[in-house]
Amino acid sequence: MTGHKGLIGSFLLKRLEERGDKAVLLVDLREDNNVLDIDKIKLTEKVDMFIHLASFCKINKSIEEPAKVFENNSRVLETVMEFCKDNKIPKIVFTSSSRILSPEKNPYTATKIYGEELVKAYSQCYDMDYVIVRPSTVYGPFNDKTKRLMDVFILNALNNEELKIFGDASKSLDFTYIDDFLDGFLIAMEQKNQDFDISSGGSVKVSDVADFIINLAGNGQKNFYGSEIAQPQEVELDISKIKQLGYVPKVSIEEGTKRTFGWYKENFDEIMKERTKDN
Repeated sequence: MTGHKGLIGSFLLKRLEERGDKAVLLVDLREDNNVLDIDKIKLTEKVDMFIHLASFCKINKSIEEPAKVFENNSRVLETVMEFCKDNKIPKIVFTSSSRILSPEKNPYTATKIYGEELVKAYSQCYDMDYVIVRPSTVYGPFNDKTKRLMDVFILNALNNEELKIFGDASKSLDFTYIDDFLDGFLIAMEQKNQDFDISSGGSVKVSDVADFIINLAGNGQKNFYGSEIAQPQEVELDISKIKQLGYVPKVSIEEGTKRTFGWYKENFDEIMKERTKDN
């Protein structure tokens, strides 16, 4: 697995280990392990699948530095696919992005579209099964240093700072609580040669989420700014395909936000200490 120290990776690894799966190889930059270096590793144990989660996922940064996202997404995936081929790993699970479904295109979505096509190409050419998973605004109780929207909103509210919304009051996203996302992911990874959109299956106005967090914190204020370049203003996924396999999102945006907010509030001092050290 790559990216096991991130939000999705850390929760997924725990779930897999709890059900008896064994991690043969874990690679994450947060442990000073670069995925680009895995070609130097020769596996000595049988591996059933490779789960590739690691990604450069900030769209605005990808627009500012496109070469950086190409290096960390496209080149990294090329290395992963060669590693799977050379070690005869029979299955790759690739985390793409729901953003590729929107009309807005940018260097980040370009790498994910390329990634999906590369995975399919290796599958056909080298007798390798694949599963493609497209998450949508996943959030949960985790010190997320990639600065996802929920993370930024909660910390800013607790610090009595501004909650910035890039767009107008109608801007909406399809938020997915981490527990729900993993329920869908675990179903998807058992399939073969398919792609799945996984989310709550309903859009929520970002402005309403900001208001909810401000009320929980008793602090903060929201302000609207012009929409960011090449980023969608309305996101709602069709999750009928994964639901046909038994996926049922259970955590509402209100409940998920409460859980996440409570965790951030409880761990606030430690989180801010870590953020200050990182900066």
